[in-house]
Amino acid sequence: MTVQLARTPTSGPLADVYVLHGRPLRPGVELTQTARFGDDEWPIGPAALQTQQRSLTLRFDTATKQYRHVLKQFTYAALSGPLPPNEARLTISSVYSVFYNLAVFLRWLDVNHGGRALSLITADTLLGYHHHLAVTYRSATRRHTLRAAVAFLWRYRHAFGHDALRLDPRTIPEWRERNTSRTENTTARIPEEVHSRLLVWAMRFVNDFAEDILTAVVKWEKLRRPRLPQRRTREFNDASVSQYLAEARAAGHPLPGFNGQVNHAAIARTIGCNRRAVDDHADDFAEAAKTLGVSDFIYLDIDVTGHIDGDSWIEGVTLDPARDDSLAVLTQMLQAACYIIIAFLSGMRDSEVKHLRRGCSTAHLDGNGQPYRWTVSSLAFKGEDDPTGVPATWVIGAPAARAIAVLEQAQDRAHNRTDWLFAPIKTGPGTGSAGRLGNKTMTNAGSNRQLNRFVTWVNDYCCTRGRNDGIPDVDGRPWRISTSQFRRTLAWYIARRPGGSIAGAIAYRHHSIQMFEGYAGTSDSGFRAEVEAEQALTRGEDLLAVIDQHDHTRLAGPASDEARRRLDLMGQTPGFAGTVTTDRRRFLRLISAHDPAVYPGRYVTCVYSHDKALCRAGSSESDSSPDQSNCKPLTCRNVALTEDNIQSWREELNGLDAQLASRPSLPPALETRIRERRDQITQFLMKSQDPR
Repeated sequence: MTVQLARTPTSGPLADVYVLHGRPLRPGVELTQTARFGDDEWPIGPAALQTQQRSLTLRFDTATKQYRHVLKQFTYAALSGPLPPNEARLTISSVYSVFYNLAVFLRWLDVNHGGRALSLITADTLLGYHHHLAVTYRSATRRHTLRAAVAFLWRYRHAFGHDALRLDPRTIPEWRERNTSRTENTTARIPEEVHSRLLVWAMRFVNDFAEDILTAVVKWEKLRRPRLPQRRTREFNDASVSQYLAEARAAGHPLPGFNGQVNHAAIARTIGCNRRAVDDHADDFAEAAKTLGVSDFIYLDIDVTGHIDGDSWIEGVTLDPARDDSLAVLTQMLQAACYIIIAFLSGMRDSEVKHLRRGCSTAHLDGNGQPYRWTVSSLAFKGEDDPTGVPATWVIGAPAARAIAVLEQAQDRAHNRTDWLFAPIKTGPGTGSAGRLGNKTMTNAGSNRQLNRFVTWVNDYCCTRGRNDGIPDVDGRPWRISTSQFRRTLAWYIARRPGGSIAGAIAYRHHSIQMFEGYAGTSDSGFRAEVEAEQALTRGEDLLAVIDQHDHTRLAGPASDEARRRLDLMGQTPGFAGTVTTDRRRFLRLISAHDPAVYPGRYVTCVYSHDKALCRAGSSESDSSPDQSNCKPLTCRNVALTEDNIQSWREELNGLDAQLASRPSLPPALETRIRERRDQITQFLMKSQDPR
C-alpha cells in the first residue's frame, strides 16, 4: 500500500502575505515590519497588545519539513485568515500555545506514520497518539492540552482544502481519558497559613521597609551619575584622593567595599574622578583599609529608619546583586510586596494589575476631608470585545492605595521614565535588561519568579535572624506562588470567612458579595461569579453535612417540613451521596441542577420560596435566592431552625437579659426597646416549638 504524503509547497499565493494583517498591532509597529507567510519564523509579539506580554515567535523548524506548510496553514487561519463558523479569533498567547502543542503531534505523526496526509489519519492513528501521550507524559493536564491541540486540525479543517482531517478526534470514545476530571477552576488557592504570613511580610515591606529602600534608590541615582569636569590634571586627582583618605581617617569611617575588597569604582564616583585615578593609589587605599576596614554599606550609607520588633530591620543596603540586602534585590522584593497587596486586596487579574499606571488611584474624601474609600483605574481584557482593553474601576482599601503610592515613588526615584507601575525597576548593578522582549511591564512568568523569590527572601531573613514567623512549607516543600492564585484566594475568603481576619492585619467584616460588586468595576470581570461559586460550594458542603448527620429531621420553625422534604430529595439525588467536594466542577453542576434553595445561616436556615420571602417583598419573580442582608427572621414563613440556630437565639436572649440587669439602669426608651425585642424572640421560639 502506498501512503499519501502531506504536500510541502515551497511557494504559493500566500507566500508574501503579512500574517498579522488581520490583527491590531502595538503602537509604533508597521505591518510591513512583520512576518510574511513564506518566512521560517513568525514573530507574533507585535500583535500582543497587553503590556505584560512578551514578544513571542513561532519557529516552523519545530515541525519536520513534511508538515511545516500544514502548520502554517492552521496558524495563518488562526492569526488573520478566514475563521470557521462559530469560532472566535484566538488570542496571541493561545495561538502560540496551540502551535507548539500541535507541533508535538506532527513530529510524532512524521516519525510513526511517515508523513501521512491529514486526510488519511484514522481513528486508529489518533488512538496511537493517545497511547503515546499516556506513556510519555505523567501530567494529566499536559496530556489533555496536547490532545486538545489536535482537535484544532478538525475545527480549522477549512484551511487545509482536500487534505483536511476527515474526523473529529473528540467523537472517538477512547480519546478522552477515563477516571480523570478537569475541574472548573484548577487554580489552587493559597493555603491560609501561607497567605497570612505572605500578606504580613508584604505589609512590612510597604509600611516599614519601603522608605529605607527608596532612600537608597535616590542615593544610588545621584552617585552613579557624577558630574565630571571635562579635564582634570593628575595633580588634581592626586589631591582629591589624598583629601578623601584624610577625611576618612579623621572620621574613622570604613572605606566602601565590595565582597570584602576596597570598591575603587565607588570611591571614584564619590570623589568625582575617573577610576584610573583611584587605581593609581591602590596601595594607599589598601593600607588605609587595614586600620579603617571596609564596609559594603558605607557607599550608600543610609540611616535605617525601619524597624521590626523594635530593632532595625537591616544593617544597611549594598550594591552586590548576589546579596539579599542589595539594592537590586530589595527593590524587586518591594515590588513583589506591592503586587501581593494589590492583587489580593483588589481582586484584579494579573493583566489588570499590570496595566496600572501613575495616577491610577483616587482617594474619596468625606465631609471632613478624610479619605474613606479608594478606587483604582486600569484596563480589563477578559470577556471584552476590544483586544486593547476597556477602562475599568475597582474599589480598594487603604493598604492597596499605599502600595500603589510606593510603586509610584519607586519608579520616580529610579528615573525609569515610565508610567507603568509594574515596569521592571532598574536600580543598582545586576538588574539586567529587564523588559528586553518587548513587554513594557513584567511578564506573568517574571512576576511568578519574583513572588517565589520573595518567599525565599523572607525565609532566609528569618533563618539568619532566628525568627519563627517565616512563610511555612506545605507538605514539606515551599508553596509555589502564582499570580492567578490571589484572585481565587480572595474569592475563597469572601465566601467562607466573612467577618474573619488574616493574621490580625486585615479585617474582612465588610467584604460581602454586594460590596464586591465594586471589584468588578465597569467590566464583566467575572469576580462576582467566582465568589458566588465559592458560596455555592460552601452551602452545598454545609447541606451535605446536615443530611449525613440527619440534622434536617430535627428542624423547627414554620418552614421545617418543607426543608426536610427538600433535603430528603437532595440526599436521594444520584451523585450527591458520597460526593467528594474537592471535585469543584461536578459539585457545582449538581448544586446548580438540584439546588434545594436552602440557605444555612447563624440565626435561621432560609427555605427560600419567593412568594413568602419578606426579604424580596415587591421585587420581581426573577429573584431566585434570598437577600440575606434584608432578612426578617422573626416574621418570615421561610424560616427553619437547626439546633445551632436555636442556640444562637438563646445566646441573643442571654445578652439582652444581661443588658436589662446592668447597672446603672438603662434609659427608659432603650429599656423598652430591649424588652420588646426579648419578648419577640421568646414568642418566636415558642411558636417554633422550642422547649425553652
